[in-house]
Amino acid sequence: MKNAFEPFTRWLYARRARVRMASLLGGALAAAIMLRLCSRMEAPWFAFAFVALVPWLFALDRARKLREVALGAIAMSVLFVGCVFPWLPDAAQRYSDGSSFFLWIVMLLLAPLLEPQFITFALVRHVVRRAPGQRAALLAALAAACAYVATELFLPKLFFDTLGIALYPSLHLRQAADIVGVHGLTLFVLLVNEAIWASIRPWTSASEPQETRARRSLVPLALALGLVLACYGYGFVRNAQITARTAAAPARVLGLVQASITNYDKLRAEKGAFETVRTILDTHYALSDELGKRERLDLLVWPETVYPTTYGAPKSEAGAAFDAEIAEYAKSRGVPLVFGAYDIEGGREFNAAFFLSPSAEGRPSASSYRKRMLFPLTEWVPSSIDSEWLREWMPWSGHWERGPGPRVVALPLRDGSRISVVPLICYDVLFSDYVAEAAGMGADLIVTISNDSWFPDDRAPRLHLASAAFRSVETRLPQVRATNSGISAMITPTGQIIAETGWEKRQTLVASLAGAGRGATLAVTLGRYLGYATLAAALLVLVQSILRTRAAPQPAKVIEEEGRKRGKRGRGRNTRSEKTPR
Repeated sequence: MKNAFEPFTRWLYARRARVRMASLLGGALAAAIMLRLCSRMEAPWFAFAFVALVPWLFALDRARKLREVALGAIAMSVLFVGCVFPWLPDAAQRYSDGSSFFLWIVMLLLAPLLEPQFITFALVRHVVRRAPGQRAALLAALAAACAYVATELFLPKLFFDTLGIALYPSLHLRQAADIVGVHGLTLFVLLVNEAIWASIRPWTSASEPQETRARRSLVPLALALGLVLACYGYGFVRNAQITARTAAAPARVLGLVQASITNYDKLRAEKGAFETVRTILDTHYALSDELGKRERLDLLVWPETVYPTTYGAPKSEAGAAFDAEIAEYAKSRGVPLVFGAYDIEGGREFNAAFFLSPSAEGRPSASSYRKRMLFPLTEWVPSSIDSEWLREWMPWSGHWERGPGPRVVALPLRDGSRISVVPLICYDVLFSDYVAEAAGMGADLIVTISNDSWFPDDRAPRLHLASAAFRSVETRLPQVRATNSGISAMITPTGQIIAETGWEKRQTLVASLAGAGRGATLAVTLGRYLGYATLAAALLVLVQSILRTRAAPQPAKVIEEEGRKRGKRGRGRNTRSEKTPR
């Protein structure tokens, strides 16, 4: 009889496994769609961040084997990349002139490497949840959330994205980033999702009375609401404090130029190198003079690589004339000028920001910052993989060198005062720890210059802008952000964007920004330890759970042992009965 039922049993188990895998795919798809809505960076869509992972958590809890969980996590990373970053293949196609279809395939294949946090989250959660003990579900939620954040902080991610960014549209919720940083907000979002799922879980089982299910769901629901209200309450108080401090502080009038001149290579092919630089500079001079007529500026900012050659080390007589012309412009206007160009030293070239300030001697004083965080391949190729065949296969790969690290530049102003600036170039602004290190040196303002023109539309620049705004919340420093084609902005220490440009529009911005003082936030002083803390917590709970699982008797072994004991007792009774005389 056993062999007769074996095909049916195998079919039943396979069917259940297929149902579980379909559940994992469906849960991952539902979660990815809701996270896509969050990526719009608009209210009220950000609220989906608190429930987006619930369908996936439901599916993870139904999975029985570790390989099912791993496949579900890989599916989550693929669907997340496809839903949240659909602009990436188009952007890569515009930059490399490759096949959009091929780039889509490459992006989806690389998704587990681009978003590995989903995999560590799911695996850690499954292992801890299967451990014996009444607190297994709670410990699994905590360990998985910590593993998620630790993975993001220790494994390189292309865009350094994190779920906490989704809370940017909420003025009050985002203020907690000055305690734990944006990755701390990710931990908060994950725990709220777990609590909401825990409040729903009792209703998925019909084996308990309704009163029992209601009682079991009440505590996690109250926890979820309590976490959100606590974060909101902190943000309400903190926003009022920072707003009052900035209102009492002296403001600086800052101006920026977004000329919307892009595709320099095409311009060079049409006009030649000299006329291209001539057109770019004349446009920026004219737009800057319009700004100067509207307001008396304390600082003027032009975007990244706006001067598409080396500054201070000219490669030709025309280059030397352009260098002198820019210096003379800053001197004649009497306004400190920040602009992007190339820097060179010993044959090595850097993407740099230059600072020209009026001086009593006549010629502006000059200093520079060299970009540290270079975008992989397009700006910088690691020496370990750099080779002739790679350059032949990817002729668009970059040759820049990495700068020495964060710094603060002190700029003398025309009124005799000074302002200390944290300079950032494009990719730099995504790294919280990097910006916090610079802010800890003592600064009054963040100046970010960027070139987002290689994106196909404003979806990626808006995410980039939200990430930049979180650096102001974490450090409580105002920020001026100038880009070639958008989105440029003026940002307050609360992360509020008080002025911004449109996408691919020729515009200028001017605004008065005040700082909240140089008091270091917890995110600046302790934020660098968040990765170590979450990693240690995840590993501690994971190891303890594995040890408890190994020490506990396995159900199959218990049943087998009970059967063996019963068999011995039965044989003993039969033996005695045979020896008993009739």
